Amino acid sequence: MYKRTLYLLAAILVLAPSLVRAQQPNVILIYADDLGRGLLGTYGQRIISTPHIDRLARAGMRFERAYGATYCAPARMSLLTGRHDVRNLPWQRVTKAGIFKELDRKLSLDQIVERVEATVAPAPADEVFLGQVAQQAGYVTAQFGKLEWGFATTPARLERHGWDHHFGYYDHERCHGFYPPFLFENGEKVEIPGNTHVDCAKTKESNSPEAYRDRWDMTGKAVYSEHLIVDKMLGFLDDHHPRKTGKPFFVFFPTQLPHGPIMVPEVHPDFRDHPELTELEKEYASMVKMLDDDVGRIHQKLEEMNELDNTIIVFTSDNGHEIYYAAEGRTSKGKTDLAGNRFDQVKTRFTTAAIGDVFDGNDGMSGHKRSNWEGGTRVPLFWYWKGHIAPHSVSEQMVSNYDFLNTLAEIIGQPPVENKDGVSYAGTLFGRESVPRTYTVTSSMMGPAIVTHEGWKLRYVRAHDLYQLYCLPDDYSEQHDLAGTQEQRVSELKAILLDKCGGDLTNGLGPEQLPGQVH
Repeated sequence: MYKRTLYLLAAILVLAPSLVRAQQPNVILIYADDLGRGLLGTYGQRIISTPHIDRLARAGMRFERAYGATYCAPARMSLLTGRHDVRNLPWQRVTKAGIFKELDRKLSLDQIVERVEATVAPAPADEVFLGQVAQQAGYVTAQFGKLEWGFATTPARLERHGWDHHFGYYDHERCHGFYPPFLFENGEKVEIPGNTHVDCAKTKESNSPEAYRDRWDMTGKAVYSEHLIVDKMLGFLDDHHPRKTGKPFFVFFPTQLPHGPIMVPEVHPDFRDHPELTELEKEYASMVKMLDDDVGRIHQKLEEMNELDNTIIVFTSDNGHEIYYAAEGRTSKGKTDLAGNRFDQVKTRFTTAAIGDVFDGNDGMSGHKRSNWEGGTRVPLFWYWKGHIAPHSVSEQMVSNYDFLNTLAEIIGQPPVENKDGVSYAGTLFGRESVPRTYTVTSSMMGPAIVTHEGWKLRYVRAHDLYQLYCLPDDYSEQHDLAGTQEQRVSELKAILLDKCGGDLTNGLGPEQLPGQVH
């Protein structure tokens, strides 16, 4: 009897890691850059097919009312901190872009790091970040691509925020060129032979013949960054297979795609002879197609590892659609209509018809990136976990990117992180009753906005010092301002919004908080 007990205890000890693993899924978060949800097949995109991303939507849960932010920096800050972006906390601010172009030319890495660290106050010692939530649950964590919330970061910041491993761009200005001469891996500079452009071969946003020649002059453009980053990420998955490490993995993949200026190594065969598209539109569509193919590569790798059924895959974007393929007389950049009339952002605004967007990237909503219209902040969001999240499920619950931190915490068995704005919606994912968030708030270049669970939206238009009220369930494209007939509701929402902004409607990662150009 004694020996049998010892054998049983020994077997339990041997099996303990796998028993823990069975309760802890791997997690991969794919974070697209400037991907309007209208670019995806699941939302009716008719030109670009996105079968791999659409498969995630079909096989899991699609959220119809998911919010990111108005552009990249506040979106990533909110995601990684679990806090909304309408405050003015010194440590939440962004750093200046472009400084890493001076590496080994005017400044050493240590000098650059010192300057970046001096730009923004350090986070409080008790502040918990997304990567740390996974670390505390026993995960090995990694981030690949457009690192952190920008515009520049350092190895110390990445480590502080909970990343065991990282590879990619430290600078959000360089990362919009796709042929970097170097990237960084775990604090070390990694040279990329054959890439010789200091600015990573970043091009102008133009459909001119000169810009076309510049894009397709492949001198000094040997290695396309997205290919290298995805290869590194898949290699990491191989090296950190849970059977090898005894740990699940949490991988954050903030891709560069399809943020412009447009640059691809080749036009995808789907679009080479497409009769409806300009050359620039063909190249842009190829960027979206490449992103979809990369999602397919991740899916295939998990199948090869026999880890697909034990991996949560989340797909979303940082903000709404942006126009990188403007052409005179065909497509406006978004500040004016096709006739050149500037939008006043009150009665006139970006719409697909007004600016001539062949892709309808904002899915019929008003506004685009940097705005506080729905097209600027509403994003695609899909969760996949076979056997746990019901396939073909669609949720109308309003969720925000700053909810992800505490949602992840609940799923992987961690207590909710206190003093966060985000709340868990894990119950919704698994078919349980879930308490909906009362409202979500976002900052923007135009001013902040608040949306309630019931679908009432109040947007502040800073340039005109006025408020507009919309009932989104009845007015998807925000055409009917109800502020004049709903004065009590406007007053109530104004009070909440002003409180969340700390009493100052200019707070948040808008122009007053930016040290440099927005990317």
